Amino acid sequence: HEYLIDWEDHKIKSDLKASMQIFKKELGYSPKIFSYPFGEYSSNLKKIVDDLDFEFAFGQHSGVIDPTKDFLELPRFPINEKYGELKRFKSILQTLPFPYEKITPENRYLKENDNPPEIKIKFFENLINIKNINCYSNEGNVWRKSDIQFVNKNELMILLKEKFKSERGRINCSLWEESGKWRWLGIQYVIKEY
Repeated sequence: HEYLIDWEDHKIKSDLKASMQIFKKELGYSPKIFSYPFGEYSSNLKKIVDDLDFEFAFGQHSGVIDPTKDFLELPRFPINEKYGELKRFKSILQTLPFPYEKITPENRYLKENDNPPEIKIKFFENLINIKNINCYSNEGNVWRKSDIQFVNKNELMILLKEKFKSERGRINCSLWEESGKWRWLGIQYVIKEY
C-alpha cells in the first residue's frame, strides 16, 4: 500500500472505503482490524480509522498488548526474514507488557518544528522498580541510550539531544523484572519530509 500519512483526509477516507468495499464484495465482510501502512499514523489518520468503525489498529512500534493500550494504536513485534530468527522469537514470547497511562506528544506525526519531540511517559503507580527503566532512540540517525529524567515517581521525560533524521523516529524502553522477564515499550514517530 502507498504511504497514507501525507494524504489529505478526504483522500484517505475514500481509499479506505474503496478497500472495504472490495473486502465486502470478495469475502462477504469488511474487516474490523486495520494495519497502518508501514506502521505510520497520525492523530488524523487514527480518527479516520475510528470513524470507519475499525475496532483494532496496529502500528509497527514494538511491544506487548495489554488492556491499558489504545486499541487503535496497538504495538507488534515484526517477525520476518530480517527479524525472524528463533532465538529472538522465543525472547519475544517471554516479553511482558509495559502498561502506561499516557505518552505525549500524542500525535505520532512530527513536523520540523516538533522535532525533536518533548516526550513524556506517565506510568501507572503500581509498576515496581520503574527507576531501573532504560530507553534508547535513533535520534540523529544513530541508536543510543537516551537520557531520562523523572518528573515524579511515575512520570519521566526522555531528553533527546538531536532531531530524528530518518523517516521514522523510534524509542524503545525496557525494564528488567525480578521474574527474569523484560517489559518492553516501543514508540514510533513519523517524520514529515521537509
